Amino acid sequence: MTQNADKIAVLGAGSWGTALASLLARHGRETVLWGRDAAMVEAIDQRHENTRYLPGIPLPESLRATTDLAAAVAGATWILVVVPSHAFGETVRALAPLRPAGAGVAWATKGFEPGSGRFLHEVAREVLGPDVPLAVVTGPSFAKEVTQGLPTAITVHGDDVDFAQQVAEAMHGPAFRAYTGDDMVGAELGGAMKNVLAVATGVADGMQLGLNARAGLITRGLNEMLRLAAAIGAKPETLMGLAGLGDLVLTCTGDLSRNRRLGLALGRGQTLQDAIREIGQVVESVQTADEVMRQARRHGIDLPISDGVRAVLHGEQTPAEGLQALLAREQKPEYPDTLFK
Repeated sequence: MTQNADKIAVLGAGSWGTALASLLARHGRETVLWGRDAAMVEAIDQRHENTRYLPGIPLPESLRATTDLAAAVAGATWILVVVPSHAFGETVRALAPLRPAGAGVAWATKGFEPGSGRFLHEVAREVLGPDVPLAVVTGPSFAKEVTQGLPTAITVHGDDVDFAQQVAEAMHGPAFRAYTGDDMVGAELGGAMKNVLAVATGVADGMQLGLNARAGLITRGLNEMLRLAAAIGAKPETLMGLAGLGDLVLTCTGDLSRNRRLGLALGRGQTLQDAIREIGQVVESVQTADEVMRQARRHGIDLPISDGVRAVLHGEQTPAEGLQALLAREQKPEYPDTLFK
């Protein structure tokens, strides 16, 4: 089938998938959004609104939506996967036999493969083979603000320079800056870890511990990112950029963050189940905390904040006990001499 140079298939009609599909359509790209929920897909396609995840925000009339995966990807130049991390492998496996020849695959999913702790680019490479261009889209970006056309900056890291540039150019526009890089491991690590650390700052704010505590947790959380990044061979500048620090600050301080809202609820004494039910969407940190600590143990890295979040999410300690454990740690240098070597 002949590919349309402007056609892009976006897989996943949640808030972030809809936001990115809307962005691409606003930039004049032929964009087809795929989702499983027939009623929601029909609302997007016919009424130009995602009534569940982005109610009241008009979507471009040129944006098409379908529940037919084959139709969505047919003739696409490249494909953007935007599903929760637990559905990433299943979605890529369903996509593999339908992908048009030459079409690269990017994703804006943040997290690890549940159970194995593998990075998503490892999953994609195993399923799609060695010759498919891959890229990850990440950075500080709330779906609602992107759909409203508010200024946003993200970064696209890929193992193929030309493909990363292609994805970035399609997204780049008057209110949306897209940078590029080649550190997929670092970009994915930042996008995953920030969700865990946002729970910690949310808990602190829910417990009304003050702005000093929030700033301390964000900064020491960045330290944990950098230490794990150094162990797995990621570039420190990736974690100091949009994929790391930028996303960390946004998710830890912005109340549009589901992970921060989870932490706020836990800090105020709500149960995990009640908090998740109230949020009403997938909260990536619940499983990502396990996978972050799996990576930490694999590399012998001490991550006290991330481990504390994992323990609280599993009911092994209360938020107050987690705080006490952090405060009881010994005095030490802020950064080890070996971090950036």
